[in-house]
Amino acid sequence: MKTLGNILWLLLTGWLLALGWAISGLIWCISIIGIPIGIQCFKFARLALWPMGRTIVYGGGAGKLLINILWIIITGLTMAVSNALAGIVWCITIIGIPFGLQCFKMAKLALMPFGATIQKM
Repeated sequence: MKTLGNILWLLLTGWLLALGWAISGLIWCISIIGIPIGIQCFKFARLALWPMGRTIVYGGGAGKLLINILWIIITGLTMAVSNALAGIVWCITIIGIPFGLQCFKMAKLALMPFGATIQKM
C-alpha cells in the first residue's frame, strides 16, 4: 500500500515539492558556506519524492538551532507555508487526507530541517 501511495504522491504532488527543495539546495550551494545547507536540502528533496513509510526524528543542539534560525529567516518560512497550503488543499477531500498529512510533515520539516534524520518505518 505504501508503494501505491508513494507512486500517486510522486505523480500528483511530490515532484513539485521535491523541485522546491532541489532549487533551494542549488541556491544555497552557490556559496561555499551554504554547501552543507544545500546538501541537507537535497536529502529532503529525495524524501519529498517518496515520503510514505518514512518518519522524521528531530534532534540537534545549539549549532543546529542557529542554522535552523538562519534557515527560517532566509528560506524555511516560505517553504513551510507552501507545504502547509498544499496540505490544506489535499485535506479538503477525505481521499486526499493521507497526502495532506505528508504535506504537513514536510511543512514541519521545512521549519526545522537541521538536526532531523529520516528513518524508515
